[in-house]
Amino acid sequence: MNKKIILFDSTLRDGAQAEGISFSVEDKLKIVKALDEIGIDYIEAGNPGSNPKDLAFFKKVKQLNLKNAKIIAFGSTRRKNTTPLDDENVLSLIEANTEAVAIFGKTWDFHVTDIIKTELEENLNMIYDTVSFFTDKEKEVIFDAEHFFDGYKNNKEYAISCLKAARGGGAKCLVLCDTNGGTMPMEIYEITSAVKEELRTDIGIHCHNDCGMAVANSIMAVSAGAIHIQGTFTGFGERCGNANLSTVMANLQLKMGYPVISPDQMQHLSRTARLVSDVSNVILYEREPYVGKAAFAHKGGMHIDGVSKNSRSFEHIEPNLVGNERKLLTSEVSGRSTILKKIQKIDPSLEKDSEKTKEIMDRLKELEHQGYQFEAAESAFELVIRKSLGKYKPLFELVNFKTICERPLAPSCSSACAIINVIVDGKKEITAAQGVGPVDALDKALRKALEVFYPQLKDVHLTDYKVRVLDGKSAAESKVRVLIESTDGSSSWTTVGVSDDIIEASWIALVDSIEYKLIKDFEEKFKVYL
Repeated sequence: MNKKIILFDSTLRDGAQAEGISFSVEDKLKIVKALDEIGIDYIEAGNPGSNPKDLAFFKKVKQLNLKNAKIIAFGSTRRKNTTPLDDENVLSLIEANTEAVAIFGKTWDFHVTDIIKTELEENLNMIYDTVSFFTDKEKEVIFDAEHFFDGYKNNKEYAISCLKAARGGGAKCLVLCDTNGGTMPMEIYEITSAVKEELRTDIGIHCHNDCGMAVANSIMAVSAGAIHIQGTFTGFGERCGNANLSTVMANLQLKMGYPVISPDQMQHLSRTARLVSDVSNVILYEREPYVGKAAFAHKGGMHIDGVSKNSRSFEHIEPNLVGNERKLLTSEVSGRSTILKKIQKIDPSLEKDSEKTKEIMDRLKELEHQGYQFEAAESAFELVIRKSLGKYKPLFELVNFKTICERPLAPSCSSACAIINVIVDGKKEITAAQGVGPVDALDKALRKALEVFYPQLKDVHLTDYKVRVLDGKSAAESKVRVLIESTDGSSSWTTVGVSDDIIEASWIALVDSIEYKLIKDFEEKFKVYL
């Protein structure tokens, strides 16, 4: 049986070095809880010697009752020509008071002589002294051999001697780091195999993604004998990022039979990836393997037909194994049977060859010709079906609206206000709101006016807004497609609008978003279709 693979997540340290990422202490605590629940063994949570915020975090994280994970403080070997007791960064790791520490040290002779500018022997002493300093204090030490693969290719004997110094100091695991992300998979396999054979100790792998090989390199290292894998949960990190731990975990467990986490925990893989992305204020790439929204999405008619008959025909695993779901996308190439399933959710009596089904198919093709796209906005397509079937009742009527910006170029102005006039059941409501740009102002004004009649809209807000310019004779004459994602805190939905005016396209999507929410609430309350 394959050995248990140790998971080491560096989202809160390596991931925090990604462009645009900045975690608050509370952000880090939320991510720790999620990673612990899914079964991560080690959570590298920051460098306490680098900033006061990390020290504050290490104090607060002790209040959490973690079930699976050990918190790791990260730092470097002592500075040259000093002692661990005289190095503030080393001492800060003691102050963090974690059960385990990760220590990185130079293993590439070029870095030793040209970057930190010291003697090769002194660097070996720095590694041994620092690792033994912590093991003497009964800390578990994981040694990150920085730039190991470059160092091994440049001076194999010296790179190995660095690992031996760490092992001599008592390091529990020696992690081979592809810090520049430039090593190829077969090189990773060959070098990891050689190191494992020579040192016969626990070996780990830490890969960056500069050549797009981080996941593949991590898998090859495990095949060569590594039992400890480092990465970030959704793959972000400095430069091109780190090995995507969610992809590595699923590949190892579902494809290669390695015990990584329990099957029940694996079913939370997608949810955890989305939570980490949300807290990090990063939109999870929709085509991310296993966990992305499009990972099990099917659009082509033949694909949909095949997967409907037997999921194995076009899916390599069942989506529920990783907590994801199959999506049969709505488009003109989806096939009539796919559209029929969506129609029958509204009217189960309709058949494939009925006139109404044909009418809806024709309407879909007409709208896509105009620039609409419904695979990412199925809520909007449901409204199209309802209108075609006469199962739609307008819940408010727009009299007029007006947006005013501080600058003449409306779509780009930073501050705007909107005035809106609506009628609900014969009652008129006029209101205004201010927002960041005209669309935000319009959204706030519309919901403010309708909250008088529909209080549940107080819980609704936009979570995403995308604009795409469609093909046209010139940019100024082109249509735009607006996608709006909304949430009420428990569910989310996406709607779409198309126009040659960005405000009008946004308005169409906004109205559909609110009407979809109100219709769903009405039907849930009264258990009937409108």
